[in-house]
Amino acid sequence: MLRFMPVGDSQTIGSAGEHTWRYRLWQHLRDTYGGPFRLVGPRETLYDKATDAPTSYEYADPDFPRAHLAGWGEGWLHMAPVIGDAVREHRADVLLVALGLIDLGFYTNAEQTEENVRAFITQARAARPGVRIAVLPVIPNIRAVDEPDFGAQVSLFNELLAKAVADLDEPRSPLLLTSPPPSYDLDRDTYDGTHPNADGEHKIAAAFADALWQGWGIGQAYGAGSD
Repeated sequence: MLRFMPVGDSQTIGSAGEHTWRYRLWQHLRDTYGGPFRLVGPRETLYDKATDAPTSYEYADPDFPRAHLAGWGEGWLHMAPVIGDAVREHRADVLLVALGLIDLGFYTNAEQTEENVRAFITQARAARPGVRIAVLPVIPNIRAVDEPDFGAQVSLFNELLAKAVADLDEPRSPLLLTSPPPSYDLDRDTYDGTHPNADGEHKIAAAFADALWQGWGIGQAYGAGSD
């Protein structure tokens, strides 16, 4: 049984009424991965905008393993201290990580955020020495377009993230930097310039799926099989 743990912020937890990219990736792996697998993690809910809390189970399709470690407004800063316990408890084999936007937007600059990336990886490996980690760079968002200084921080962080992944990669616990979703468009792929709509969910899922296939031979390239 291969256990995948999605780790992320609002783009990963999703909000009430959505499928989420987690669902799209699960659907793809269900159709392409040759062995048993699950999504695992300490949380299952979506964010409920009406109550401003992660209390919703109103998935567009709830019939999938909904477990994750994602939170609305959480970043590397928040996940580094808790990832060890989550990995240990749920025996995660592969972490699918999409973080950074929240850190840069509210808490830490690019260099400080990169330090938290390294702390996250250290804690995950301490809990499970053979864990594999696939990391998505910060993807296009409206704030990076509207605020040049913020956009520069995003670009710098993505460069530092690539360097950290290269520096810390090791055979026993490999790291993988996914490519940003190709042709990701804020008008077509988000509903507010930041959070993915159905098209954006597919593109984020594709970024992870293609990296897993190309880097580690897991599943296949993301195709047209997902709904």
